[in-house]
Amino acid sequence: MTDTIEQKQEDVFNALAEPLDYASEQAVPELKKIVVTSGIGSTTDPDKIEIVQDRLAKICAQKPVPTKAKQSISSFNIRTGDVVGYKVTLRGERMRAFLNKLIHVVLPRTKDFRGLNPESVDEMGNITIGIDEHTAFPETSDEDLENVFGLGITVVTTAENQKEAYQYLDHLGLPFADEEAEEDSGQ
Repeated sequence: MTDTIEQKQEDVFNALAEPLDYASEQAVPELKKIVVTSGIGSTTDPDKIEIVQDRLAKICAQKPVPTKAKQSISSFNIRTGDVVGYKVTLRGERMRAFLNKLIHVVLPRTKDFRGLNPESVDEMGNITIGIDEHTAFPETSDEDLENVFGLGITVVTTAENQKEAYQYLDHLGLPFADEEAEEDSGQ
């Protein structure tokens, strides 16, 4: 049986205290939130917009909120305040359940998945994962493949730097690609 995110979080201090030189359990990183986003592109078709909203709500078990353009871009016919996408911010139990589903169900179902790039962890201690097709999520996989869209998933942690965040996320179970395997395939 695989450990849950809660169990792994409780074990972080024991697992990472020596390599990262933590003095107390208060110093270990934690998950802060997960933000799931999807753009609607230049579409103004209310049916397609409703599909994005509906499927994001199914995937995250929470109603998405619209994201609006912060400035006008004339070449894309976007004006300040226009809706350009939708996002869901997950915290607490929904966040942990979503991350569990992402690690154990969605990423293995993603086409040509060979692991997450370790360099995708940023200096702030967060990682952003792009999913090309929302149909990798089991809640939407049986629906028609006519309106497939991509998602951006940002996992925000309290880690203070890239190294600490990478080891923390690796401990939680995010499937990172082996750097040695990438070097071998590149030769």
